[in-house]
Amino acid sequence: MADLEIHSSVHYDCRMDVLEFLIPLALLLGGIGLVFFVWSIKTGQYDDLDGAAHRILIDDDVPPQSTKRDDSSPDRGE
Repeated sequence: MADLEIHSSVHYDCRMDVLEFLIPLALLLGGIGLVFFVWSIKTGQYDDLDGAAHRILIDDDVPPQSTKRDDSSPDRGE
């Protein structure tokens, strides 16, 4: 019976060692995510959510200007 208690305490200690590593790691990653989220808010990343969706629909492309060739051009294929 005492043998079972020794084995269970070994497993419990091993699990606690892992939690002592994982909990600070999770808090650190959460803090880094929070810092980047606050940075994105302060730099205006979420200011204009609909602008890009509307800009793609606006057809304001400038048509290419045609270049006139004179008849004495050597590259006419004659």
